[in-house]
Amino acid sequence: MSQFNFFNEINSALTMDGEITRGPIPRWQKKLMEASSTSLNQSTNQRSVLSVSYNTSFSGANPPTKTPGKNGDAKNKKTPTPSKGSKTPGGGGDRFIPNRGTTNFELGHYLIKQEQEKNENDEENESGNSNNSNKMTPAKAERQKLISDSMQVADSKTTRILSYQNKAPAAPESHTNPLKVVYSIKTPSSTKSGSRYIPTTSDRILDAPDIINDYYLNLLDWSADNIVTVALGNSVYLWNAVTGNIEQLVEYDEGDHACALAWIQEGQILAIGNNTGAVELWDCSKIKRLRVMDGHAARVGSLAWNSFLVSSGSRDGTIIHHDVRAREHKVGNLAGHTQEVCGLKWSTDFKYLASGGNDNLVNVWAAAGGGVGTGTEPLHILNQHQAAVRALAWCPWQPNLLASGGGTADRCIKFWNVNNGALVNSVDSKSQVCALLFSKNYKELISAHGFANNQLTIWKYPSMVKQAELTGHTSRVLQMALSPDGSTVISAGADETLRLWNCFAPDPHVAKKTSSASSKAKQSVFRQSIR
Repeated sequence: MSQFNFFNEINSALTMDGEITRGPIPRWQKKLMEASSTSLNQSTNQRSVLSVSYNTSFSGANPPTKTPGKNGDAKNKKTPTPSKGSKTPGGGGDRFIPNRGTTNFELGHYLIKQEQEKNENDEENESGNSNNSNKMTPAKAERQKLISDSMQVADSKTTRILSYQNKAPAAPESHTNPLKVVYSIKTPSSTKSGSRYIPTTSDRILDAPDIINDYYLNLLDWSADNIVTVALGNSVYLWNAVTGNIEQLVEYDEGDHACALAWIQEGQILAIGNNTGAVELWDCSKIKRLRVMDGHAARVGSLAWNSFLVSSGSRDGTIIHHDVRAREHKVGNLAGHTQEVCGLKWSTDFKYLASGGNDNLVNVWAAAGGGVGTGTEPLHILNQHQAAVRALAWCPWQPNLLASGGGTADRCIKFWNVNNGALVNSVDSKSQVCALLFSKNYKELISAHGFANNQLTIWKYPSMVKQAELTGHTSRVLQMALSPDGSTVISAGADETLRLWNCFAPDPHVAKKTSSASSKAKQSVFRQSIR
């Protein structure tokens, strides 16, 4: 009869909230009742088998799937139908269903009784009515310790009564956990830090043989019609970024070559400054030279467009404004530099002209009241660079902010407020700054560098935290230009390669309000007349 008492104690211990009166009897309770009724007709050896099924740890074998019938006939034995999608661990199962047979009921019963006795002793000690017989004697403590060791019982405070003694079986090799893709993917560091992902390898590489390795020249530009122009040796080439077609625009005589290239804001009019001091206008749609404008005594190394006005900077230290509509094209002459003017940029709102020179100066010129040219005296003279300044860039979302980069002896990127001429920030880039560009899609800045890494660096503005370094050029990066949509940067290196970087691609998940009017550059009145 002791075994019936044992099962009754187990049932009372496991039934926490009383019996379930509604619905069918749970499967585990039905199996337990069947096992109890079967054990009456079994021998002692059969009873030992029953105890083993509850007391031994789960060895990994599947639990019995057949329930014996009432008469023991094989025909009356029923095999449960597998549930939809259920598979064995070796067959591609996606979850582990524990078996109640893995629970050690005898161990659980012992722990429950031990905990009850301990609680009763504590209550008696607190009330002061306990006698010496109920106190824990050393002999009794030693006896309980021996029992715990023999049954391999751990501390009752940390041991769980209902626990799984074996780990879940491993999934088959063909099984893939979908959550593993989410939590184990190698996410770029920029994405982990909350910023966007920036590819650090170039999308495309083009050959640029015989490109002139001169820091003071500007031999690359990208038009609003998606055409890239580059000067290679004594020739100027056009590369259509859509079709990939390459066309030679002009080939100069031996000893002559282009020193500066600049597209008009809209259309296919290209300005070329050559080493003779002249500025040429070319209609690239017809491969035809429109006119030649002189005025400089030395080579023209920098050009900048402002609608129908093109400004040219020369090695003679002067800047000339050319009105391409008029026969007398020269409408202004600025003498603010003592050495070559190698950087020239109009602001995005065309209210200021910034010029950088080999005399380490950055001059800011205010536009003239009549809309043609600028004042003859600089509005601000910025003299905190320690080397030549060719890299200039105006902020598109803050028109009064100017960025400038110094050469090898300076290596700094400085930001200026042209409203008052104040220095906003200065960052040491650790290498020669050859070019600067602001992104149209993000509040970021990209800089091109020379020795020693010859890299392009993307900075977060205004914190100036490095977002990425684009490497691939084996010599210094001479030129940079931005695509019309602002997503791609093309760089020209002294290693005679052109590399395209898709570093400013807009986020496809972020909806942006764009219109055909805003996507185009400022309308040019250049077509009014060309003389």
